[in-house]
Amino acid sequence: VSVRAGRLMSLMFPSTMLVVNLSSVAVLWFGGHRIEDGHMEIGALTAFLSYLMQILMAVMMATFMFMMVPRAEVCAERIQEVLATDSSVVPPAEPVTELRRAGHLELRGVEFRFPGAEEPVLKDVSLTARPGETTAVIGSTGSGKSTLLGLIPRLFDATDGSVLLDGVDVRDLDPALMAESVGLVPQKPYLFSGTIASNLRYGRPDASDEELWQALETAQAREFVERMELGLAAPIAQGGSNVSGGQRQRLAIARALVRRPGIYLFDDSFSALDYATDARLRAALAQETGDATVVIVAQRVSTIRDADRILVLDEGRVVGSGTHTELMASNATYREIVLSQLTEEEAA
Repeated sequence: VSVRAGRLMSLMFPSTMLVVNLSSVAVLWFGGHRIEDGHMEIGALTAFLSYLMQILMAVMMATFMFMMVPRAEVCAERIQEVLATDSSVVPPAEPVTELRRAGHLELRGVEFRFPGAEEPVLKDVSLTARPGETTAVIGSTGSGKSTLLGLIPRLFDATDGSVLLDGVDVRDLDPALMAESVGLVPQKPYLFSGTIASNLRYGRPDASDEELWQALETAQAREFVERMELGLAAPIAQGGSNVSGGQRQRLAIARALVRRPGIYLFDDSFSALDYATDARLRAALAQETGDATVVIVAQRVSTIRDADRILVLDEGRVVGSGTHTELMASNATYREIVLSQLTEEEAA
């Protein structure tokens, strides 16, 4: 339909312009002869030509309207459908507005199924993450790692089981309290139009410049920000399109660090970084988030091998839990993932 509309438009536009120009030529041709014969004044010809152009331009605009109105109607219907859709994540009627802020995270028998799906994405997943520990989640593509992480900040609700933050179900938490308690760095981070400083202060509006530079240094982003002419005032385009993928990831990590939440969630947030930068960033994060609960989802084994606990997912189920050494010795799925990236000597 779009191709047919485009072809019609490409035919109608030059046809309309041809009529406009031929009409102007015809008026000048016949009017010129009448002026030469003394039957018409030059002012009358000019006025007639102006009126003719106004009429033809109105016809041309009406032609465009015939093309645009049906498209606008379809767009308006789609927008109305979105606006009329009820959110599946409903704020609690009597929200919990205070927590112990211990940073204790627990998933109990969690299951998640997309509407209309035959099989659940996650099945009977249990996880406990404590302050001062790093918990990693690894698995093959499509095993439900990002879905699992999305349940914690309540991007969507579990269809069965419960997600507890400091002993309180996340469905009972005040959304503002949830935003303060959990810092999420998504797999594809999004930066807003503005400056580097304004993007970092989405985490905490009252953060000082010194705190911003500290967060950038921990995220291994200070060097490239200092190279920019305006530093913290350097402009950022919508979506962060004027910086590279690795720079976007590091700025998003710095934004989470500025907020200083009790729980950090990293959804494969180091995938665009080279191995050396990844290693430096993880070492700096370990010092900065030592008292917080850290949950990392990653495909790269080197990113999570030093975690205190590694959770192995396979087709939405937990098939292994333990340290890197324990899982290499006892879990075939984890061992297969590791050996697809490292040699036996490197894995050991």
